[in-house]
Amino acid sequence: MASRRKQPTPINGQPPAAGGRDQQQVQRAIQSAINSGEIIAVGVLHLVRTTIVTALAGVQDVGAEIGTAAVAAVRGSIKAAHSIGGDLGAVARESIRGTVVAAASIGGELGGVARSASRGAVKATGDVGGDVATAARRAVEGTALAAKELGVDVRTLAQSAAEGAMEAADRIGGAGSRAVRATLSGTVVGMRSLVATVAPSARPRRPRASAKRSRAKHSRKVATKRAGSSQ
Repeated sequence: MASRRKQPTPINGQPPAAGGRDQQQVQRAIQSAINSGEIIAVGVLHLVRTTIVTALAGVQDVGAEIGTAAVAAVRGSIKAAHSIGGDLGAVARESIRGTVVAAASIGGELGGVARSASRGAVKATGDVGGDVATAARRAVEGTALAAKELGVDVRTLAQSAAEGAMEAADRIGGAGSRAVRATLSGTVVGMRSLVATVAPSARPRRPRASAKRSRAKHSRKVATKRAGSSQ
C-alpha cells in the first residue's frame, strides 16, 4: 500500500496553490515573502524552490503543471524585486536556479522548465522596464549553476534557457531583441554562442569582381551573335 504524501505547509501564511494551477497564488506567495524582507533572510533560491515544491505537492501530473508554476514564481520574484528596488539580474539568476532545482526534486522535465522560466524572466523584466539582455544572461547563469549542482549536462540545459530567453526577446522586438541576441551570441558562463541561429546581416553581399566580369563577357558574346545573325 502506497504511503500518503505529507500535506504541504503554507508559505508565509499563504495556502498552497491547489494542484499548482493558481498562478496568481504562487506569485502572491513569492511577492509577499520578498516584500516582507524574507528574501534577505533565506534568499530567492530557497524561496522559489520551496514555493514551487509546496504548490505542486500531491499533484498527479507534475509535468503538466510545473512549467506554469515556474513562470509564475520567476515573474513574481522579478516584479516584487522591482517594487523594492532589488537587483533584477541577481533575482532572475537565483529564481531560475531555484526553479530548476525544484523541478528536479519533483520529477519535472528540466529542459522545458529552464526554457519556460527563462522566457518568463525576460518577459517580466521587459514588463517592468528592466534590462532584458542582463536578465537573459542571468537566466542562463542560473540554469548553468543548477545543472552543475544536479550533475546534469550544463550546455544542453543552458541552451534550453537561452532559447526561452530568445523567444521572449523576439516577442518584445526592437532593440531589446537585438541586445539579447547579441548577449547570447557571445560567451556566457564559459560557453560560446548559445543562440542556435544568429540573424544574418541585413546588408546585401556585393558580388565578386570575377562574377561581374564573367557576366559582362557573356553579355558581349550574346550581343555579337545576335548582330551576326541579323546581317
